Amino acid sequence: MVGVLAAISVSHLLNDTLQSLIPSIYPLLKVSLQLNFAQIGLITLTLQVTASLLQPVVGIYTDRRPMPYSLVGGMAFSLVGLLLLSVAASLGVILFAAGLMGIGSSIFHPESSRLARLSSGGRHGLAQSVFQVGGNLGSSIGPLIAAFFVVPHGQSSLAWCSLIAVAGIVLLFKVGGWSARHRPPASHRPAAGWEPHPGLTRGRVVGALIVLGVLIFSKYFYLASISSYYTFYLISKFGVSVQSAQVHLFVFLGSVAAGTILGGPISDRIGPKYVIWGSILGVFPFTFALPFASLFWTGVLSVAIGLILASAFSAILVYAQELVPGRVGTIGGIFFGFAFGMGGLGAAALGRIADATSIEFVYRLCAYLPLIGLLTAFLPDLDQPATAHAPAAPGR
Repeated sequence: MVGVLAAISVSHLLNDTLQSLIPSIYPLLKVSLQLNFAQIGLITLTLQVTASLLQPVVGIYTDRRPMPYSLVGGMAFSLVGLLLLSVAASLGVILFAAGLMGIGSSIFHPESSRLARLSSGGRHGLAQSVFQVGGNLGSSIGPLIAAFFVVPHGQSSLAWCSLIAVAGIVLLFKVGGWSARHRPPASHRPAAGWEPHPGLTRGRVVGALIVLGVLIFSKYFYLASISSYYTFYLISKFGVSVQSAQVHLFVFLGSVAAGTILGGPISDRIGPKYVIWGSILGVFPFTFALPFASLFWTGVLSVAIGLILASAFSAILVYAQELVPGRVGTIGGIFFGFAFGMGGLGAAALGRIADATSIEFVYRLCAYLPLIGLLTAFLPDLDQPATAHAPAAPGR
């Protein structure tokens, strides 16, 4: 199962590399198409909303009727969207291409998250971190590809990046074959409806899920300010080149990947609620200091922000899956979808604010979002950490 988990993580890397190419070429599109920040935000909104709307539906459906090869179809949508993006000459075509890539992502995440848990051997936090870190690494690779390949060779060079999607299709076909051989029998699949975590009422579970949703809002609104506008912020405030700004974005996204891989094993050991506390609320001193820092300290603070903030999502996802046992795909679809939706809405809203004020004001405003982490106090305590009662991981 270790090999399957690794394959799922690598496929997540390939998927999110493709997804991250869109925001990575925003400076190029802004100049070539004369876009404003609100239009840039609209591109992100289209990508993220299409990536979010279908995810709960896909998760609910595949919990009851697993579709092992649906991952291949999702990657095919991304392939078509990327090829269209390479020749797009208007905002409308770019939005359509971004929508196709968002649909591909919405199909990919719920089923792949379910397979990550299936291959975890009981180490659910670790498995989600391994799965998530693939996506984070992909998101950090995208800016490098944009900086050193797409920007020098132009928008049409995105067509060559379609080879990434082709590699993903081949890998996911093999993963689909494993999933088909290990799908649970129909008698073991969840029926309609859902049951709450033992010892909690449905109302308490719903309340906890709402709190987790608000925490996701805090995390992904802030991440939207970095992923969509960090390059513009560095160019505007410090006068760096586009390539230098992309390298800074790569460093930040690399720290997000590192934080993700740390969050899962720590939540397995001490419990996800404590990781959520430390991650979202603990990042506030760094986000508060960022708008006042020099270029050097901006880089340092961005690394700290990425490390701390990124550890939350795996813990939130594992905690939510414990709240609603047996609904792994559904919870994955809802939370991935909500996260992407909040990222898209955040990018659109922050783009309008940046047009009306300045990009620097956006970072001063977003600095206070982590204080929403105080709501973690309303989350109920669940069982002991996963390692206290998880079965031993099977051998290879």
